[in-house]
Amino acid sequence: MQLEIRPDPAEVGRARRWARSRLAGSGIQADEPLAETLILLVSELVTNAVVHTGCPAVLRLSLPPVVTEEATVRLEVADRSGRAPVPRCAGDDATGGRGLALVDGLADRWGWSVEATGKRIWCELDRCAKTGDLTTSCGGGAVAYGGGAPFEGLAYEAV
Repeated sequence: MQLEIRPDPAEVGRARRWARSRLAGSGIQADEPLAETLILLVSELVTNAVVHTGCPAVLRLSLPPVVTEEATVRLEVADRSGRAPVPRCAGDDATGGRGLALVDGLADRWGWSVEATGKRIWCELDRCAKTGDLTTSCGGGAVAYGGGAPFEGLAYEAV
């Protein structure tokens, strides 16, 4: 499933609504931690694409055909900028600059790759048998591929 994103900040809300509607028919309940985290990650990755590239993007959501206790959901945002995500420090009073730091903290896995027409940033969330604290129940410890290891205390900006 995919959604074309225009380079307009209003698209972030449309992307969240689209993702929620896809989850509704998937067997993943809206109040599950997985769903809530996924919607936050959609917001962050689409915002990065819209704000930092000024180019159209494509949001892709891969849901398992059968949702089980161990199902994995994959979220991808492809944009037309080939520039790599760049780590940056976000001060305590900064209103932005924490998007990929949130992805790093919330996703079970994430990364990015250069594409022929730009780049793709992706993340995966595992639906675990336990509910509650995602870090405890899912093992935590996201790993970034393609962009190097995460830098502690730094935010990431996809440009």
